Amino acid sequence: MWIADQWKDYEILDASAGEKLERWGEYLLIRPDPQILWDTQKKHPGWKKKNGHYHRSKKGGGEWEFFHLPHQWQIRYQDLTFRLQPFSFKHTGLFPEQAVNWDWCRSKIEAARRPVKVLNLFAYTGGATLAAAAAGASVTHVDASKGMVAWAKENAAVSGLEKAPIRYLVDDCMKFVQREIRRGNQYDAILMDPPSYGRGPKGEIWKIEDTIHPLIKLCAQLLSKEPLFFLINSYTTGLAPSVLTYLLSLELAAFRGRVDAQEIGLPVASTSLVLPCGASCRWEAL
Repeated sequence: MWIADQWKDYEILDASAGEKLERWGEYLLIRPDPQILWDTQKKHPGWKKKNGHYHRSKKGGGEWEFFHLPHQWQIRYQDLTFRLQPFSFKHTGLFPEQAVNWDWCRSKIEAARRPVKVLNLFAYTGGATLAAAAAGASVTHVDASKGMVAWAKENAAVSGLEKAPIRYLVDDCMKFVQREIRRGNQYDAILMDPPSYGRGPKGEIWKIEDTIHPLIKLCAQLLSKEPLFFLINSYTTGLAPSVLTYLLSLELAAFRGRVDAQEIGLPVASTSLVLPCGASCRWEAL
């Protein structure tokens, strides 16, 4: 398992009965997590000092309950700053477990010692985009949500990367990749964090089990002659790391490299154990 254990401004303090108690800077949030199947005594005092609690509904969805929580605040990871804001379906605008992939991407870009062009698909609020840009890469950031792209720009600004070579696009990722192939554009590294289900800006339907393989096949055509890496994240239950390994191994066979896939996770302070938070698959050049 790849563990995001370098955070200073974030930690999971405790986890029990389907919920996790998290510290985001100076604020404590309680959010549901389907992986937390154990029901242990909630001894940590933070359970009673929460600033926000997302209550999941039995009918689906849920709602936030707030206790002296600001509308927005910020946390840092190394030299990056992220704006946080609780919004729909328990999210805050950041997936802290992805820091383990940000670190890996930065190390690959910095070690390359050459100009690196990165394509970040389903790029959300820009965690991976900022990590790549901070390492010196030029980044094309693509997401179907206008609001998420605007949020990513704000994160770049507060991180001091407003002038970094980042191209922000609100677009359907599949259609964008198809157009880039026709244009003859190429990238040295590709990142993608596809949802299980979603819609593009014009109502395009995305279902990961139907679309992930065709998208990887297309993205392989965008790789430069000397690609650096290809990274896929997945939070889809049933899409095992070994499946991601098979897909990347199949479509990147023409390039000299290796593939590795693992669960990613976050440490839980109260137990020193690790909470799984999805899976990632990495192809890197040899």
